[in-house]
Amino acid sequence: MMKKKALGRGLSALLSDTPTDDKLEVEISAAANLVATPPVTETVQTVVVNNLNEIPVDQIEVNPFQPRQHFDQDALLELSESILVHGIIQPITVRRLAQNQYQLISGERRFQASKLAGLKQIPAYIRSADDQQVLEMALIENIQRENLNPIEISLSYQRLITECNLKQEELGDRVGKNRSTVTNYLRLLKLPPDIQVALRDHRVSMGHARAIVSVENPDTQLFIFKKILSEDLSVRKVEELARQLTTTTPAETEKVTTSTPASKEISQLQSKLSSHFGTKISVKSDGTKGEIKIPFLSIEDLNRILDIIKV
Repeated sequence: MMKKKALGRGLSALLSDTPTDDKLEVEISAAANLVATPPVTETVQTVVVNNLNEIPVDQIEVNPFQPRQHFDQDALLELSESILVHGIIQPITVRRLAQNQYQLISGERRFQASKLAGLKQIPAYIRSADDQQVLEMALIENIQRENLNPIEISLSYQRLITECNLKQEELGDRVGKNRSTVTNYLRLLKLPPDIQVALRDHRVSMGHARAIVSVENPDTQLFIFKKILSEDLSVRKVEELARQLTTTTPAETEKVTTSTPASKEISQLQSKLSSHFGTKISVKSDGTKGEIKIPFLSIEDLNRILDIIKV
């Protein structure tokens, strides 16, 4: 009986020719010794030790498929200081583009920190990979080791879907996530840019973002976002607020539908008022007169609304 092909391969499967642990220890030890005593000659050549290559840093270009968009400079400086003391413990991985020209597959933090440390060479494994494999390797390596922010993960997932023609289920198998997790990340890309930036910069959490994205109206999303920042709302509070802004009781729905159908202007007004007051506002009009209803859930909620009205 044929074995079912495993899709959740991970980075180790993609880099199938990675040395065994015993062999890797010998190679890393040799690489660390080489890094600790860099050549003093002006011309730096690639050196090979037990299949581990010492490549001049000026022959390596960064990975254009790198999911990480921002690097913590303080963390890079700390890593560079560690490299000066201990050398490169874990080699980077590159692919050869041409003679004396390489491109990073994984390990950009180590590469950037090595340049900060003033190293002329860096230990590296050379792999054969096409663009799709490089993109997939970079994504998996970063997710497993770099703790990408949610927006970087979302953008990387989207690139794998569009550029590698993967379905969400296939993508989930590749990165070891279920389909619902992949879907939740992709939904973040529908949020207004201001919220995406805040999520990238860790000013709001993934839990906050999931609650916000459950609201379809962008103006309402921004209203919730501003309240999170101004009132330091917890995820639970944001979830409650999102429900208030999106839930209409059957009775309210019936009252609205039995009256004169709301024009586009009335609908827009209702949406803006709901965003402004942080609760579901009902607006009815027959063309000449009408009413606006502002519900409140508690005395505290009433006082909040009165503060907004400045009564």
